Amino acid sequence: MTIVIIVVTCFISIAAFGDRTSLLPENLRHGEWYHKFMFNAYGVVHDGQRFRLVSHGFVHTDWTHLIFNMITLYFFGRNVESYFTLLFGNGGVLMYVVFYLTALCASSIPDLIRHRNNSWYNALGASGAVSAVLFAAIFFRPEMSIMFMVVPFSIPGYIYAVLYLAYSAFMAYRGDSQIGHIAHFAGALYGLVFPLLFVWLL
Repeated sequence: MTIVIIVVTCFISIAAFGDRTSLLPENLRHGEWYHKFMFNAYGVVHDGQRFRLVSHGFVHTDWTHLIFNMITLYFFGRNVESYFTLLFGNGGVLMYVVFYLTALCASSIPDLIRHRNNSWYNALGASGAVSAVLFAAIFFRPEMSIMFMVVPFSIPGYIYAVLYLAYSAFMAYRGDSQIGHIAHFAGALYGLVFPLLFVWLL
């Protein structure tokens, strides 16, 4: 199912990249897919556009944004999917899909609250849900080795998790970046809480 999510996300994102070309019908060109799919808290709260809580995860800013998210999802999503299958048996794939889609929603909640009256605030990308998948993988296997982007060696997953949360919290507090650090932070926490809840219940 991870591969299916990646294929669907890539298809929609690439189509949105080309929404100024013949990839889309004329009425959906000139950036309209971005506007229809991206997260807009004002639209969710005041216009009932709840689909944006999920749809924003299927469009990306550019190729770098898309490729980085999908590579991360590919390497960690398959592991999480396997763990879910062990936990839930035949229902594991369905639970994985539920986890991913609800992670898109959960990672948007802080921005939904902060920007509910700001019609100009928009966000897009699967980073919040991908963060949830990454942290779920760390939850199931905290000693796993993860390559840190800025250094040429790997570190244990639990150390990466601490550094990631600290960095995301700090950058969200600064608030001077176009990157959705608060969504990354919220998604990461959700990636820990979701499997923890079901492991505890089981």
